[in-house]
Order: sequence, then structure tokens, then C-alpha cells
Amino acid sequence: MARPTLKDVADRVGVSAKTVSNVVNGTGWVTAELRERVQVALVEVGYRPNAAARQLRSGRSGMIALAVPELSQPYFAELAASLVREAQGRLITVLVNQTDGLADVERKISEGIGATAVDGIILSPLALSASDLEGRRDSTPLVLLGEHIGTSTFPHVTVDNTAAAKAATQHLLSIGCRRIAAIGAQDHGPNETALLRLAGYRAALEEAGIPVDESLILTVDGFHRADGARAARTILGTGLEPDGIFAFNDLLALGAMHALSTANVRVPDDIAVIGFDDIEEGQYSTPTLSSVSPNTGELVATAIDLLLAQPPEPGMHTVGFTIAHRGSTKGPAQ
Repeated sequence: MARPTLKDVADRVGVSAKTVSNVVNGTGWVTAELRERVQVALVEVGYRPNAAARQLRSGRSGMIALAVPELSQPYFAELAASLVREAQGRLITVLVNQTDGLADVERKISEGIGATAVDGIILSPLALSASDLEGRRDSTPLVLLGEHIGTSTFPHVTVDNTAAAKAATQHLLSIGCRRIAAIGAQDHGPNETALLRLAGYRAALEEAGIPVDESLILTVDGFHRADGARAARTILGTGLEPDGIFAFNDLLALGAMHALSTANVRVPDDIAVIGFDDIEEGQYSTPTLSSVSPNTGELVATAIDLLLAQPPEPGMHTVGFTIAHRGSTKGPAQ
């Protein structure tokens, strides 16, 4: 049986072979609707690119690398899965790496991870500084995700953390909360996310005319469930009596809700809770977790588009977000 060709796919969709090639190679411009139709047709006809011929023609291998801090963190696992799905739709293979947030590992990956086969690298950095990246010697295209580290040399795709944190705090204000605790401040390391989300929390309170009570800002070592639980127990043990909690990620929020439940504090009746990231686990907690929901689909598509552009467009590229209103802030249980 003859190997399916781009023309076979084009005939099935009713477009030119060039249009199909644009979708496969991530070049040119096609509408989202047409790209989806082509991607479906590619699967239906069983088209598989000739990797060796493709690399000779285009200088590309059809492989990219993704590096995130922790694959055990649901947000990063779900982000990686979303990016892999998007890449598969473009017939791109993704090599996934874990950095553990270590500067040496992030630096090594940013320098091309010792492999010449990848067409580009998508990196979510925690430890690298702008100066680390400005001195980068490798020419492999690089796109950054998440942490804002102040470099304008590379494309950087992120949600507006300050605006999103402000919206989360305003959501608590809108349901009547006035003593809102923040769980997630950090006094160590280069965690820009914590600083930006804290700034959004402060801005929302100040805009509402509510003085910021520094005792309601809880510092954590990490962004894990245990850290959120410890912070919630600190809140209960010191008699701070908040009526709302904004946790800087969903794992902190879920840990806090566990500690509150153990202490017979009702969520949301006694204390409302909202998180950040909208991980799937939050839709199955009791109560279900309200959260800032970044547009992950837009984020991964933008990152791949930028990575394949010639040359990649440097600077910040911000994606949207919404507030998922669920049971933990008096919304529907869903």
C-alpha cells in the first residue's frame, strides 16, 4: 500500500498541499478551524512524515524539548500533556525534561541540553536570572514559560500573574470577604511568581480601601499541599480569623482546605478559599475549588508558534485567564 502523501490529505480537506504543509511544519498562516480540519485528516489518512527527508529539506528534525521544574506537580504535568497534544497535532515530537528548579540543570537545558536534534527548547525556569540567559552561547531557539525574569532577548509566554491574583482577591471581596489571608509569599530564592501574585493581592485590597494586614500574609517554603496545610494551621493557631484565603496555587489551597476541614472549619461558610492554576484535582475536592484558570491551550499554542517562527519574536506574550467559580467560594459544586 502506498504511503499517504500531503496531496492525499489536501484532497480530503479540499485545500492545497501547500496549506497542509503549512500546518505540518508550523509555517505560514491558517485559521484555527482549518488547522483542526487538516490535523484530523492527517490522522484519518495515516500520514507520517519522512523524518530524514523532512530534516534535509527544512533543516528541522520535527522534535522540540520541554523542560519544567516538577512533573509531580499537577500543574506542570497538565501543562506538559497539553503541549504534547498541541505538538502532536503538528506532527512534532516533544522531549520532556525535569529541572527540579535547579539553576545548573536549567542552564544546561537552556544551552541546548547537549543535543543537536531538537528544533527548539521551551523552558519554564525557576532559578535562572536574566544575566544567566543573556550570556547563553547556544543558538537553538528558546522560548520561556511562566516566571518573569526580566529578559527581552527571548520570547516569554505567561499569564499576567499580578492581574490574575488581583482578580482572585477581588472574587473573594465580591462574596463579602474582608479579612483575606494570602498563602504563598516567599522570602527566599528567585520566585518571581510569588512576588507578582502578592502584588496583585495587595492591589486588590488597596483598591477596595481595605488596609493590608501583614499578619495575614503567610510565607511558605514551597508550593505544595503540605505547605498550604502548615500555613492554614498557623492561621488557626494564632487567632487571625480570616474570612477568606487566596492561595498562590491550587496545591496550597487544597492543603489549606484539608487542614481547615480537620479543624472543623467549614469552607466556604467560615472561610472561603480560592487557588491558582485550575488543576483537575480541584474539580473533585470537597468542596470543589475555585481557582484562577489560565488559558493553557493558548499558552502552549503560542509557545510552539514562537519557537517555530524564523526568527522567534522576543518579548512578553501574555495569555488570558478566567476565574473558575466553584464551591469553595460559594459557587456551584459542579
